[in-house]
Amino acid sequence: MSAKQIIITPALRAAVHLRSSKLNAEVAKSAAAYLSSAPSGGKHALPDLSYDYAALEPVISAETMELHHSKHHNTYVTNLNVSLEKLDAAVSAGDVSGIISLQGALKFNGGGHLNHTLFWENLCGKGNSEFPSSGALKDAVDARFGDFETMKKDLSAMTIAVQGSGWGWLGFDTNTGRIEAATCANQDPLKATTGLVPLLGIDVWEHAYYVDYRNVRPNYVNAIFDVVNWNSVEERLVKAQG
Repeated sequence: MSAKQIIITPALRAAVHLRSSKLNAEVAKSAAAYLSSAPSGGKHALPDLSYDYAALEPVISAETMELHHSKHHNTYVTNLNVSLEKLDAAVSAGDVSGIISLQGALKFNGGGHLNHTLFWENLCGKGNSEFPSSGALKDAVDARFGDFETMKKDLSAMTIAVQGSGWGWLGFDTNTGRIEAATCANQDPLKATTGLVPLLGIDVWEHAYYVDYRNVRPNYVNAIFDVVNWNSVEERLVKAQG
């Protein structure tokens, strides 16, 4: 939810400067951060895809892509904007209880929007998905896992094992300078949850694969590596490395 422009509103000023005995600094900071996350125009929007819904077939069907993008992701965006409007009103009114009660919805829908936006950028047509034979990404994978196949095996196993709904991730640890495999439950964002900078995300909510793979999650996870946009993953890595 990176902002192109920070929108300064009376409610945002109130969130920044609110110092009530009933509202601790972390809640005030969180409210201000959420309110400042809206892009220019004041509302988050469903991102356009750089490819057609059918571009990922047969790994992911056009039907799944349309449902996942236009319905599920759009719902996260809609609910995020509704939650932000309620937060703005609660901050303006000094409604401490209201501010606190919105944290769950903001985390879930904000995370859903953030995660899915990255997910679409992670994907490309099967013919364009090729892990690089040299460069920053290959070096990082080799240093941490030994080789690509071991990374794929480890990340797949962790992702398949996610209980219920969640995500498998390849992330960059800015403290160690290494990439790591990780998982997060529900729509919890990787960086906010683990500190890792997200490079590659694999959505294992059933809406991401049930039409094509029914409840056989391992088949979906193994297949999705055939449509990963490794150029995008490497760009994120290089940016995270500074």
